[in-house]
Amino acid sequence: MKRAMALLALAGALALSGCDSSGVPSPAERLEGKTGETPVAANAVELRGEGFAAGSEAFYFAAGQKEVEAALARALGAALRSGSNPECGAGPIAFTDFPAGLTVHFQEGRLVGWNWHLAQDGDTPANGTVKLPGAVQLGSPREAASTAPGYTPVEGSTLGEEFALGEAIGGFVSSDGKVEMLYAGTQCFFR
Repeated sequence: MKRAMALLALAGALALSGCDSSGVPSPAERLEGKTGETPVAANAVELRGEGFAAGSEAFYFAAGQKEVEAALARALGAALRSGSNPECGAGPIAFTDFPAGLTVHFQEGRLVGWNWHLAQDGDTPANGTVKLPGAVQLGSPREAASTAPGYTPVEGSTLGEEFALGEAIGGFVSSDGKVEMLYAGTQCFFR
């Protein structure tokens, strides 16, 4: 019996020592912005499947709306417009548009998604830049998307030529063969 208890204790200690020590931040560290990831330039936003980085801060889905909007305003310039759509399939979504074609989505004051699209007429130019890690960017040719790691066409999309990049990021290709939107998280697409 003592030997069995000792073996269980040893197994438990080994299991605990095998817990994630790869540098992946815990949920609490993510909320505090402690990610272990390399920061981006102060006037840059790097979009990621679970949120984004703006300057030295990383924001994951569930980050607070005020903090997200303040960081994006520092990186890109003042918000262009905000509003809400109470009729989304995922429930009411509030949104804020920023220069460079970046829109962030919120539910109950928490970041739930983003989409990066072509700027609208009359939008002020961005102070900074928006990018996605890798070769696929807004305006990239279809071939850049179709040869990217994790590329999968979305069959039967009612919204046009749609694709996925892995499990977290999606996008659309325009009729002229260029990436016209990239997105992650909760969206308000009517399919």
